[in-house]
Amino acid sequence: MSLIPHVVRSRGRLRLFWTLITTGITFWFTYQLYWTYFEVWLRTDVPDLCAADMVLFLHIVPLMAALAIRPHAPQDEYAAQLRRLDFALLMVWWGYLYILIVIPWQYVVADIKAYNTNLNALYLLEKVVFLTTLFMAWRGSKGGWKTFYANLFGGCLTYAASSYFANWALNRNSYYSGSLYDIPLAVSMAWVTVTGLWTGESEPQAGVRTTSTWHGVWLARLGMIAAFSLPLFAAWSLLNEPIPSRIRSFRLVLTLAAALLMGFMVFVRQRLLDRELLRLLTHSRESIANLKRLQVQITESEKLASIGQLVGGAAHELNNPITAMLGYSDLLMSTLLTPEQSDLAGKIGQHVRRTRSLVASLLGFAKQGPAAMAPVDLNTLLRTAIKLSQPQWQALHIEVHTDFAQELLLVRGDSNQLLQVYVQIINDALHVIDQHGARNLTIVSANRDGIAIVNISDTEVAGSFAEYKEQGPGSPETLSGLGLSACQGILRQHQGKLLWQQDRSTGTRIRIEIPVIPPSPEKSTGSGVPVMWQPQPSA
Repeated sequence: MSLIPHVVRSRGRLRLFWTLITTGITFWFTYQLYWTYFEVWLRTDVPDLCAADMVLFLHIVPLMAALAIRPHAPQDEYAAQLRRLDFALLMVWWGYLYILIVIPWQYVVADIKAYNTNLNALYLLEKVVFLTTLFMAWRGSKGGWKTFYANLFGGCLTYAASSYFANWALNRNSYYSGSLYDIPLAVSMAWVTVTGLWTGESEPQAGVRTTSTWHGVWLARLGMIAAFSLPLFAAWSLLNEPIPSRIRSFRLVLTLAAALLMGFMVFVRQRLLDRELLRLLTHSRESIANLKRLQVQITESEKLASIGQLVGGAAHELNNPITAMLGYSDLLMSTLLTPEQSDLAGKIGQHVRRTRSLVASLLGFAKQGPAAMAPVDLNTLLRTAIKLSQPQWQALHIEVHTDFAQELLLVRGDSNQLLQVYVQIINDALHVIDQHGARNLTIVSANRDGIAIVNISDTEVAGSFAEYKEQGPGSPETLSGLGLSACQGILRQHQGKLLWQQDRSTGTRIRIEIPVIPPSPEKSTGSGVPVMWQPQPSA
């Protein structure tokens, strides 16, 4: 009764453990009550060939099954299935052994002396195996489980010793109920009862100790040994000539039936093992494939890192002559020149500035790292980018038209990196439309379904953007500047993307998409934006 609350409170594997423990102890107490009923109530001896002796033998079976569950050690579901099958195989073997050795002398050919001898020997072997298993569980556990196993081992060992001395007294006809031989038996029962009550105060939970593999290995080996022992028992039955032929025939038929049952269990276990091995093989192949892909990615990353260092060094070396050329072109523009010479000097300055922008993008690509994310207003960034690009679109005689969203377009990102993206794309767009002979650039911003959209077109009408394609390696050669690796990398960090559309009828159109965040009233509209000029009306 002291263990029943554990069955009610616990769940899963722990509940099964307490159920088996309770079942084994209940069988034990039931047999003791049966013995007491004959000795005290009926005042007669228990029958020599007693059917209840099977209950006494079987009470250890659920206890050993509970120990096989090992609730103090974690295990995966596959290991649990195999161990349950292995232990079921051993339990069938114990049942077979009892029927093989004891039952024939009780029901086939009644022989009290042979019955008692075989029963006591087999029961002693069963107790030794159980106590050894319980001792190993005690040594391999920790905390509350260690205390519980220690007390259970002490109570069961006391009972085993009292049972041995009681059998010794019975053989000498000196045992009777209530004699001194019953004191260790009463102590063992009280010990188990107190253990159940005491454990209820602080019920041990499954620990974090890693399950060792030796337990499963030896359990599987014992199961195989049990299966292979059947032919030996069959040979022993045939060669044991002194036993009656009826017992010999009974044992042979029993061994054949046990071989069929245990063979089926071994077949099921092998099927589970094959399935697990196939799963592990598939997992190993996937792991090898993933490892190869990772090695390729590492190699590519190392190549990109080397290219980034090379690009960074080259960009730094290019900065000095570009600065000198820009200074000379500005100096040349400030002198008296003919209209034709002034136009040529302006074009020189324009291309030098474009080259400097490309070098800045290369430097940004080489030094690209994690962005410092903060709320940023894209409209403010666009105004700043347009202002920075003003010398270029004025020199090309291109008119820039803007139509910005009335509400704030707040995105979470790095303002410097995003400003670099917009300046780069606007400058590249100006270069492309100048080659096509267009003289208008339209920049429109809007919030559509939580996405900040910036459309850049060489016409005043933005048009439909359903046919946009994402900028990538397959882009037309004329748009290769629009998809610079630096801009693409920055937009990926901001969960954004760059799309484009180009044909002769509609011209060039560029679209940038970045997810927006809800506007924060505490934040100013220019939060995190390097505003070089205050917002001004559309250009």
